[in-house]
Amino acid sequence: MNQVWVAGIVFLLTYAVIISEKLHRTVVALLGAAVLLIMGTLSQETALHHIDFNTLGLLTGMMIIVGITRHSGVFQYLAIVAARWAKGEPMAIMVALATITAVLSAFLDNVTTVLLIVPVTFSITRELKINPIPFLISQVLASNIGGTATLIGDPPNIMIGSQVKELTFNAFIWNLAPVIIIIFIVTIYLLKWIYRKDLNVAPELKSRLMAFDPYKEIKDPLLLKKSLLVLALTIAGFATHQIFHLESATIAMAGATLLMLISKVDMEKIFHEVEWPTLFFFIGLFILVGGLVEVGIIKAMAEKSLEITEGNLTFAAMLILWVSAIASAFVDNIPFVATMIPLIKTMGQLGNMGNIEPLWWALSLGACLGGNGTIIGASANVIVAGMAERQGYPMTFVGFMRIAFPLMIVSIIISSAYIYLRYLL
Repeated sequence: MNQVWVAGIVFLLTYAVIISEKLHRTVVALLGAAVLLIMGTLSQETALHHIDFNTLGLLTGMMIIVGITRHSGVFQYLAIVAARWAKGEPMAIMVALATITAVLSAFLDNVTTVLLIVPVTFSITRELKINPIPFLISQVLASNIGGTATLIGDPPNIMIGSQVKELTFNAFIWNLAPVIIIIFIVTIYLLKWIYRKDLNVAPELKSRLMAFDPYKEIKDPLLLKKSLLVLALTIAGFATHQIFHLESATIAMAGATLLMLISKVDMEKIFHEVEWPTLFFFIGLFILVGGLVEVGIIKAMAEKSLEITEGNLTFAAMLILWVSAIASAFVDNIPFVATMIPLIKTMGQLGNMGNIEPLWWALSLGACLGGNGTIIGASANVIVAGMAERQGYPMTFVGFMRIAFPLMIVSIIISSAYIYLRYLL
């Protein structure tokens, strides 16, 4: 009983400090994990067993691939091409950049995507002499929406895919991409309506933007060709990994190793671009959740959830979807999903629900799309807000939430209808 209290209190205190943002979340997660080990709640061997090295390997591999690819200048090239395609029209540019952000976020990490697209956005809006905030909000929303469509687009999906082996790369696209396309179209339409009076510029400013040469952004054409080849091979590997009985981490790390081999980029620079704090945050988190599993808290929560839903799959799916969305709007969705994965597994074992696959799609949609609700709901949101503030355009919590939260609710309503009609009717 003492260890139950230790695991529960340490987890809640860790979560509270992460939310407060008083200390870096990686330090807090590792400290919480260390306390569990020191207090004897988990042995070191058991703690290592709970660390999902497939998730860590997949993230590391993709970070290396993206880190090398960005040196070619391809992402800046795409943004300039989008602006020229839109003929300098601000509304069309907003839609084009949001579309690029959504597509890239489906196949790259959404944090990496916004880090690449946002600086170009500032360059474009500076030339047009308009407020970049509508563009930035559309890109934040697009990054989280697009990232929901695939296994590798958002950390919650990576975590779910690593823990539930039957949910393959193809399964994520087949089950989530259709509704994500609908949600993206609806969100962009509503954003156009919201900002319909705010994006007007003089014709001469549009002409200046059209003079940009996107080809000047390609810094290394040979590196670009090598990077795109490896990226294509890696994505093909994700699509066929079940046939060859390979884990997604193996494919990502193989792709990263191949690109490092043929690109001849300085290894020191590449490893500096790996987001080590994020990876160690995951490690601490996996151990914290492992503590809840070992002392029986996860099982007790699952039993209570079954009692509330009375084993009804439809009720359970809707409950998970909406609770995930609201929770993820206000707290980091990574620890939330890490807690929910073993809970759903246990619900499936105890409740005799049969096929619980709809619960996984409900968790993915709720956690990923819920991050759009507030400025602290997802890592991409926080990063873009920081970049905007440094450029003299602060994004306030209330100002962002006033636009984003209603759009998030619309996306969850669409998701509810989709899950019910496709899986539960």
